[in-house]
Amino acid sequence: MVSASSSDSDSKLPLSLRSNLLDLFGQIEREFENLYIENIELRREIETLNDRLTAEGQTIDGGDLTKGALKTKASHSTSQLSQKLKTTYKASTSKIVSSFKATTSRAVCQLVKEYAGHRDGIWDLSVTRTQPVVLGTASADHSAMLWSIETGKCLLKYVGHAGSVNSIKFHPTEQMALTASGDQTAHIWRYMVQLPTPQPVADISQPPCDDDIDFSDKDEADGDGEGPNECPSIRMASTTLRSHQGVVIAADWLVGGKQVVTASWDRAANLYDVETSELVHSLTGHDQELTHCCTHPTQRLVVTSSRDTTFRLWDFRDPSIHSVNVFQGHTDTVTSAVFTVGDNVVSGSDDRTVKVWDLKNMRSPIATIRTDSAVNRISVSVSQRIIALPHDNRQVRLFDMSGVRLARLPHSNRQGHRRMVCCSAWCEDNSSCNLFSCGFDRQAIGWNINIPALLQEK
Repeated sequence: MVSASSSDSDSKLPLSLRSNLLDLFGQIEREFENLYIENIELRREIETLNDRLTAEGQTIDGGDLTKGALKTKASHSTSQLSQKLKTTYKASTSKIVSSFKATTSRAVCQLVKEYAGHRDGIWDLSVTRTQPVVLGTASADHSAMLWSIETGKCLLKYVGHAGSVNSIKFHPTEQMALTASGDQTAHIWRYMVQLPTPQPVADISQPPCDDDIDFSDKDEADGDGEGPNECPSIRMASTTLRSHQGVVIAADWLVGGKQVVTASWDRAANLYDVETSELVHSLTGHDQELTHCCTHPTQRLVVTSSRDTTFRLWDFRDPSIHSVNVFQGHTDTVTSAVFTVGDNVVSGSDDRTVKVWDLKNMRSPIATIRTDSAVNRISVSVSQRIIALPHDNRQVRLFDMSGVRLARLPHSNRQGHRRMVCCSAWCEDNSSCNLFSCGFDRQAIGWNINIPALLQEK
């Protein structure tokens, strides 16, 4: 006979794990209670706003807020109110909707290689678009490094800047790198590297990402920061781009590689001719410091991000018309906005959201991803259209373009980043590592991401 008092012992789970699960379930229940209360309050606000709209001759159904805006000139203010209502409603309800977007199989993420050698935090990284395929990192230690992806060995070090190197991008067809720096300049420098013979790598298979538990929030002590002592160096740029009056925070090549764009804390983005080093256009209009810039892979389009909570789309496709569009979808600093291979722009912000926009209709985002930490420089996979989100809280999460969460990269006291993750970058031409991340812990990490076909179809 088994007594009633022994029912709790029927579980095969250890008592400590059961206790943790019950605590987590309690937190989930409280979160849903807060969301439920929030949605009740939103419904009341919708009813109030509907009354105001009705008084001016326009009604909005709380269950369908995707209708067109008012068309008459007299109702301009009502249209703005309607758009604000739609944005508020969509942003709030997306928390609940995305919570129930479950996946039937999970992405598998493996840590493959660590790239250590910088003596300060790494702000940015990029992968070459030409052979040989190498990884580039930009660091606050005033240097940029090129790495063998397979071996983790430093191949070349650029030390031509007098300030923090804030970004690195590679020419689309030639062996040239573009770096932006706190010394108020951007440098273009040529490189020649030879890949070492890769050594056999032991199989370090990991369980699916979401099962990897962070056992400790305690930061490990930094390593000795031993750099690659025998790494050859380049000390002079082939081209130096000047004219900014503040830190140059990012730079990128326009399609074709004959022009580059730079973004600065002086609130301007500059377009330069590579061959002559001359300033072609100064893109002004942001109210605060710029944080990032990105160019379209196939068209003469540029997107700039700023601390003024906006990002701007600059169109240079028509030589006689240089149009600009301003997008105000965030409530805090827009840390980056990047193009996809299609007709989308993805923006990330310190307001803890990532938004997916359609270039053909950018009045409101087509998807909103809400997170628990500020989002830094994001990247989107060309082949799989997966968004990699590096966070202030040391996490890296993966989402698809519709806002469904696919995975969280392994993170524990044994592997992963130990400080803020600053940037992510995808690599389409390497089988072992197809995603890279870097952060304040002075290292870059190469990951292998395997997304089941079923997830990609969702």
